[in-house]
Amino acid sequence: MHDLLRTVLAFALVLGVLVFIHELGHYLAARWRGVHVEVFSIGFGKPLLRWHDSVGTEWRLCPVPLGGYVKPHGFEGPEDATPEQMAAWQPGRTFHDKPVLSRAIVIVAGPVFNFLLAIILFTGLFAFAGQPHIRNVVADVMPNSAAAVAGIVPHDAIVRLGDHPISDVADLQARVAAEPGAHIDVTVRRDGRDLTMPLTVGSVAGAKGQAPHGQLGVSFLAEMGAPQSLPHAFVSAVKETWNVSVQTLAGLWQMLTGQHSTKDLGGPLRIAQMSGQVAQYGVSSIVSFMALLSINLGLINLFPIPILDGGRLMFYILEGIMGRPVSRRVQQVSFQAGFALIASLFLFSTFNDLSHFGLFQWLASHVG
Repeated sequence: MHDLLRTVLAFALVLGVLVFIHELGHYLAARWRGVHVEVFSIGFGKPLLRWHDSVGTEWRLCPVPLGGYVKPHGFEGPEDATPEQMAAWQPGRTFHDKPVLSRAIVIVAGPVFNFLLAIILFTGLFAFAGQPHIRNVVADVMPNSAAAVAGIVPHDAIVRLGDHPISDVADLQARVAAEPGAHIDVTVRRDGRDLTMPLTVGSVAGAKGQAPHGQLGVSFLAEMGAPQSLPHAFVSAVKETWNVSVQTLAGLWQMLTGQHSTKDLGGPLRIAQMSGQVAQYGVSSIVSFMALLSINLGLINLFPIPILDGGRLMFYILEGIMGRPVSRRVQQVSFQAGFALIASLFLFSTFNDLSHFGLFQWLASHVG
């Protein structure tokens, strides 16, 4: 029960903060561009709490913590508005009457705030706790893996692969992945001495007929660096946010091209589980996890899928190029297709989560 409570509270905290910051970006951008905001909601469903601020915005806290939304005044255009809605429009404060640049700024501000949140969280983490670094020192070796067969043991530092000196873990992983099944010498530093041993790189089958990739079967040690000065921490945070974004997009591309299994695609249940797990390790772990999720939320919302911020942004870019809005029919069909795609991804990721938790194996063993 204690673990469940920790998981629920950590999930609510992590997702609540990320959603609030994302929607705050939309809200502040709308206010900046002269658009009245009617509703600012955290969560979905019937509001648990609601109140109005001094400028007339209704703030809501709802029970389903899987997102949120900001409703700009006049977000619906004249083609979609009812006569009652049109009669209530405040001249000069409606979203649809603003120039395309202002509308684009309001839409893109949500993802931008997620990236800014990641930078702020990383800056605080690096300034007060230090920046974690993954060393090319083996932390654990999988049984019967290529590394185990070769004789690599925990605390070995992998310093050379064949004739190539290893600069960092990313360099090692890239070279191993490109040489499945290769017979090669690996040099490790053990107790101050360099040992060279023959190794056959493990081979992991690629998905959907793609070429296999190499694997050693080891994990590496991570260590915290010394706390950095605030300016240095900020620069490191910007670099880390960029690197995580690039790595995330690369991982997604590998899934789309079949180089990586889509079984690793997690959904809200996996996020809840991971929230509870990282909460065990203290504030630094939660901060780092929130920063990573914030980057992912920002990236996902920039994808050119019509129901997401990136899809609307794509329509506004086309409007700016063509000098007129994309036809209402095209937008309607696109939003329907986007909704179907997002719903499918949600169901698929939830199925993956349940499979990851062993639900289907449990059902198979208890039914029939």
